[in-house]
Amino acid sequence: MKTYVWTLPTRIFHTLLVVFVLVAYITAEWDDFLSLHVAFGSALGVLILYRVVWGVIGPKYSKFSDFNLNATALKEYLFSVFNPKKEYIGHNPAAGYTMVAIIIVLLLLTITGFLTYGIQENRGIFAFLHSSFFKDMELFEEIHEFLGAALWVLIGAHVIGVLLDRLLHAKQETLKSIVNGYKNIEGESTKLSFLQIIISIVGIGLSIFVLVYALSVKDNMITAGYHQPIDYKKENALFVNECASCHILYPPSLLPKESWKIMMANLQEHFGDDASLEPEDTQNILKYLLDNSAEYSTSEASVNILNSLQNKDTIAITQTPFWKKRHKNIDDKYFKSKNIKSKANCKACHSDVEKGLIEDNNIKIPSMES
Repeated sequence: MKTYVWTLPTRIFHTLLVVFVLVAYITAEWDDFLSLHVAFGSALGVLILYRVVWGVIGPKYSKFSDFNLNATALKEYLFSVFNPKKEYIGHNPAAGYTMVAIIIVLLLLTITGFLTYGIQENRGIFAFLHSSFFKDMELFEEIHEFLGAALWVLIGAHVIGVLLDRLLHAKQETLKSIVNGYKNIEGESTKLSFLQIIISIVGIGLSIFVLVYALSVKDNMITAGYHQPIDYKKENALFVNECASCHILYPPSLLPKESWKIMMANLQEHFGDDASLEPEDTQNILKYLLDNSAEYSTSEASVNILNSLQNKDTIAITQTPFWKKRHKNIDDKYFKSKNIKSKANCKACHSDVEKGLIEDNNIKIPSMES
């Protein structure tokens, strides 16, 4: 006898959950795909909120009240897994605990993801926290990554449970039920009420809408950035005229005060060239550099460069530990290519660097031509 256990909305939720988690995980590995990661993470967050609502007012077997979360029941199930004393139409105790844990971790993962994006990148709905918590950006990122690792542990446990059930209770067709909704077991079939149909359409539809909105609408509230370009010429024309006459204009925020002091004190030996200036011009530019150094910036690059230096007297941005770590996987041949020519040519990939913007979303790597 077959029993209808998983309704269509529950199965659609499960499919979307798998897709969203996989894409969010894959896109997290590359900064170029950060907006894509956030878009799928946002849709995932909405999907999980829908599942929480579904767990309260959804159909039988999908409700949290139908989960057997009794510790004694869990113990009995685990100790009798190879010789089961009871059949479970919906979730068995172990699966119930795992599903609740996955939902909680995904909720926290979404929240910390938004916080990390807002504080670290100054983007999205929590960007207003950027100026207050930017010094703690790594803490939020570490929490987010820890929850991501915890999620994969739970997913692994869930997959093992499904495979074990497939091995030990093949006749119940639990794995197949994720596709067609039916288990080969005697019990009460579930059905949807009109209200549940409406809720499922709204919940799942909203999740898909958020994804499409985040991917297609420019400067949307989910991924919009709030770093403003800087008109350095307007702020200090002398700085631009003198420094940008020989190389690209490096934002003052990319080095700390001490580095600028050392550099401006040795302009006669400025990376192999004599860049000496009149004393008053030197002091003018130095004051501007010190007033706008990494110590006063909230940008991710500035904070990371400052933290990586740890009071070292480094005057070349490309020699800072953070820059080296960030570019360690790029072959030196690439920097010598026709379109880049030098490690110091930040503008080749960071098109807005001369406006003080060094954001992951703006990285455009040119083609390699020797």
